[in-house]
Amino acid sequence: VSKFLSTILYPLSSFHYPLFHYSLLISPACPCYLALFLLGLLLMFPFVDKTELVKAGRGKLPVDVLFKNARVVNVFSGEIEKKDVAVYKGFVVGFGTYRAKKTIDLKNRLLMPGLVEGHIHIESSMLEIREFVKATLPYGTTAVVCDPHEIANVLGLEGITYMLQSAKYEPMDIYFTLPSTVPATELETSGAKLSAVDLMPYLTQKWVVGLGEVMNVPGVLSLEKDIFDKLKIFSESVIEGHAPGLRGKDLYAYLSAGIRSDHESFTKEEAIEKVSAGMTVMIREGSVAKNLQTLAPVVNYKNHTNFCLVSDDRNPIDLVEKGHLDYTIRKAIKLGIHPVLAIKMATINPARHFGLKQTGAIAPGYFADFVVISNLKEFKVLEVYKRGRLVAKNGKVVNVKFPPSVPVRSSINVRWLKPEDFYLPAKSEKINLMELVPNQLITKKRIVNAKIQDGKAVSDIKRDILKIVVVERHRASGNIAQGFVRGFGLQKGAIASSVSHDSHNIVCVGCDDESIFQAVLSIIKAGGGICCVKGKKVEILPLPVAGLMSNKSLDFVYKKLKKLQKFAKSLGVKVEEPFMILSFLALPVIPELKITDRGLVNVEKAKFEDVFV
Repeated sequence: VSKFLSTILYPLSSFHYPLFHYSLLISPACPCYLALFLLGLLLMFPFVDKTELVKAGRGKLPVDVLFKNARVVNVFSGEIEKKDVAVYKGFVVGFGTYRAKKTIDLKNRLLMPGLVEGHIHIESSMLEIREFVKATLPYGTTAVVCDPHEIANVLGLEGITYMLQSAKYEPMDIYFTLPSTVPATELETSGAKLSAVDLMPYLTQKWVVGLGEVMNVPGVLSLEKDIFDKLKIFSESVIEGHAPGLRGKDLYAYLSAGIRSDHESFTKEEAIEKVSAGMTVMIREGSVAKNLQTLAPVVNYKNHTNFCLVSDDRNPIDLVEKGHLDYTIRKAIKLGIHPVLAIKMATINPARHFGLKQTGAIAPGYFADFVVISNLKEFKVLEVYKRGRLVAKNGKVVNVKFPPSVPVRSSINVRWLKPEDFYLPAKSEKINLMELVPNQLITKKRIVNAKIQDGKAVSDIKRDILKIVVVERHRASGNIAQGFVRGFGLQKGAIASSVSHDSHNIVCVGCDDESIFQAVLSIIKAGGGICCVKGKKVEILPLPVAGLMSNKSLDFVYKKLKKLQKFAKSLGVKVEEPFMILSFLALPVIPELKITDRGLVNVEKAKFEDVFV
């Protein structure tokens, strides 16, 4: 009875303020919550009387704020128009002369819609939602569609609920697509397994806008029941895709399942084919995967409405030093995309794709989410307004009170480890090797000679061939997989992380077995994190929230991560984002060769391969 009632009452007992998200998470097992349920039903009705908006739009009521002397970026006409913008109860109600309680003179500066992030995993910022908002709001981001796929793979429904609760009361609209693939594949051990039935109670939540990236492409093409159950219950929502390299009839079949977007296009030809077939192509410019330079020439006036600018994964260093979507827009403009088209790709295009009907434009009936910028060339964000209220100025959040953190349980569960657990007896003289591809998530498969000492395969620093291990951390199964990777440049010590997509087991690359053992041990003791080890010296950023996020401030995480990157470079690391690159080497859905806690994976064949040839 409790399960049945929770399925019905939980979605019905939720409501949505025009400005912030609220939720009544009801446990029907306790009768005293009935009153809260009834209150939730009452609060489902809109707070803003639209008849008042009509009166204000006609000038019958004084508006709350009149933004005067603005040069408005019109994402519908593609023009920049000089006019005054009237705001009432957080909505744009008209243009021109109005009686106003408050007037803000923009002095001929550019006024554009708030930026809309169409695809990001907030966990990749290593920040709790509160700190993520502090990091991105000053750059003009006023709405985010995030996929809590990472934390769901660690904590399951508990992780999704944690993210939903953390998104309450924030000065940013945070929407969710529910993770479609937990675990991502059967080739790894994750902390949870979510079926279609598990996701159903969240389906009617107003801040849940669809199904997250469907990474199990083989499952779709082979008609697996589990994935089709999810596609069926989300058939009336937006279904996000993840299909690197998918072309031809397999692409058509994938689209026929109801999937409508993709952020994994690596070539111009691939992007053109996907757009022509009806897909929304999300051009990703993250901290590791950067596709904008390759795909920018594809965007033009005829097809630009089918493109969005997204981040996917963005680390705290890039957020502090470069920005968020504002940085991506600046780069898009430099690469030749018309400024207004670039703005549309980060405002109205993602808003329309996800059905956010009152977001992404400055027009009557739309939320008064504004960004004031200097000019289109520099694209420097000066002020940010949320529902007509100033929330950020000159790179700092203002006039905002943030809610406290939401508690969450520990997520590190590893059996007792010994140094010999990391020895790798040699079976032959040749090994399968993962080779990094610069600025991409893909790797190349190579066959090379192994370095063998005392009957064990070890790292070969001279040839930049390093041992990589993955330790299962959810169920104390004792799974430890070992392999080799080329491209890091590490000369001594080891680096390790409890962030490893998608199941987020502990992954480590090192020059010797002892350093690897010490690095993994440091991660376990910290309850999750990323670290560098050189002898007895250990530098670590603890990530106690699911082993993915810090419970500290943005400033703390930024400084600690900078220190770690400096330490990593002193160890010889030559790649720009060693920890993020390391985290993707355990992702068995992106070609060619990856490694999970269960072994080395040939992604194209979806099968395990022996390390030794």
